[in-house]
Amino acid sequence: MQTVRSIAEAIVGREGGFVNDPDDPGGATNYGVTIHTMRRLGLDLTGDGRVTEDDVRALTRDQAIDIYIEHYFERPRINDLPEPLWATVFDMQVNAGSNAVRLLQRLLNDMGQDVVVDGVIGPQTIRAAHAAHAAAPGHIVDAYGIARRNYYYTLADRRPASRKFARRRDGGKGGWIRRAEEFIAPRFHLTDAQHRERTRAWG
Repeated sequence: MQTVRSIAEAIVGREGGFVNDPDDPGGATNYGVTIHTMRRLGLDLTGDGRVTEDDVRALTRDQAIDIYIEHYFERPRINDLPEPLWATVFDMQVNAGSNAVRLLQRLLNDMGQDVVVDGVIGPQTIRAAHAAHAAAPGHIVDAYGIARRNYYYTLADRRPASRKFARRRDGGKGGWIRRAEEFIAPRFHLTDAQHRERTRAWG
């Protein structure tokens, strides 16, 4: 069994260090923590009264892990979901905010549960998640991972600037797709040919 901290450590490993990609709406980011998150949390690490790119650069790996556990796992109540879902929903919460929960809620509806899609984990979503997991314990994690993968492809369909995150320059799977498939059983991974066909319309 993975601990929450070990899951957070793995997320930090996927996110990497400081970046400020103009095509990333998150802006300056360190260990996956964006400048917007740091401003929301009031993390003035340099003590100059402002939260700027310098504060993002000053963020440590351990601080990022603590932020993830408190603000992206405990506060959203991911810990109230079935344990097998923790790693993938937590990872997606870091990567896509409340869209992580919306994806889960849509999946739960597809699995016959009745859930409001509002991006918030409350009693209704918790009950539905446990019921769906009990009904299909060997299915729900893969199904969520596939929903993540589809989300990334659809996002790149709509936003050309984001396509580089879903498809490498050589046409292979980009970071978003590889990240989603880390949480999907290998038998459900797309082949390289299937990925290229899915992204062919991007030119």
